[in-house]
Amino acid sequence: MLAAPVDQVPEGPNLVHEPKWDGWRVIAFRDSEGVYLQSRAGRNLTTYFPDITRAIRDTIPAGAVLDGELIVFERGRTNFAQLQRRVTAGRGLLRLTRDCPAHYILFDLLADSSGGVIVDLPLTERRARLERLLTDAPASLTATPQTADMRQVWDWLTHWTVATGIEGVVTKRLDGRYELGRRGWAKFRTRIVSEAIVGGVTGAVRSPSTVLLGRFDRRGKLRYTGRTHPLSADQRAELSAALSLPGALQHRRAAVVHPWPHPLPASWAGQFDRPDPLRYVQVEPTVVVEIEADVAFEHQRWRHAVRYVRTRSDMSVYNVPLLLGEVEGYFGDA
Repeated sequence: MLAAPVDQVPEGPNLVHEPKWDGWRVIAFRDSEGVYLQSRAGRNLTTYFPDITRAIRDTIPAGAVLDGELIVFERGRTNFAQLQRRVTAGRGLLRLTRDCPAHYILFDLLADSSGGVIVDLPLTERRARLERLLTDAPASLTATPQTADMRQVWDWLTHWTVATGIEGVVTKRLDGRYELGRRGWAKFRTRIVSEAIVGGVTGAVRSPSTVLLGRFDRRGKLRYTGRTHPLSADQRAELSAALSLPGALQHRRAAVVHPWPHPLPASWAGQFDRPDPLRYVQVEPTVVVEIEADVAFEHQRWRHAVRYVRTRSDMSVYNVPLLLGEVEGYFGDA
């Protein structure tokens, strides 16, 4: 079951809210032969999380099917990069499992210990059965917090997004069935408004498709920080009027000294499902834009695409907040 994005947290009777964790959505199948972990895309993740499979095998009876989020905490905050390292760790997997253990934050039960499918039961009953199933489970297997108190929700959005790295909240109906493939839940992402510098675009300068963003570090070097969603026609027209090619390319058609590689490495652009480098057009880094971004900010980059709002012709690039640290640099100007 999936969640549809909303612009505000739904309120009303018969609703309950849960933190939206920043990790990998996973269905866990516990059968008589062991444990199978399946990603939302259908990928087998079992071998990458021996700590979680062992915890499920030792605690959860055969027949159960669980739904939840795989996460890795580092210094009390979710770290998505450490989660991704599980897939590429190779021979270092066991050491990584020891140094950065994973947690499986559970929010639903699809089949109980008898193997009976319970997706047609209301959420309240599925949740009660899940909690009973986790009575003697280790800390790595835990039920996600759940509340109907909006004061608690605002506390999560105000404090937990910074302290623990949650992305927002998910809202569900207490009497709701678990409907596979349907967006029957609602998800609200915490977002902030900030500024960034345009360092390049995909498409053409006179008709940019997406924007490549950056911020200066303490040494004055422009660092790549993320990419926007595709622009609308009006946004393309507005931005293109402000952009210019680097001076050396305009006047001498020679090689341009730009702080970013060209094309952009796939790992920079977050194209983990498409390993090809991203081709783009480098531009003079003199234009400031206003953006809306969520809290998935790691290793000094926005992991998700951000929303372009408008150009800020009233701002100099030197007025844009410096890229300081993963939390400090992101929230310090909010």
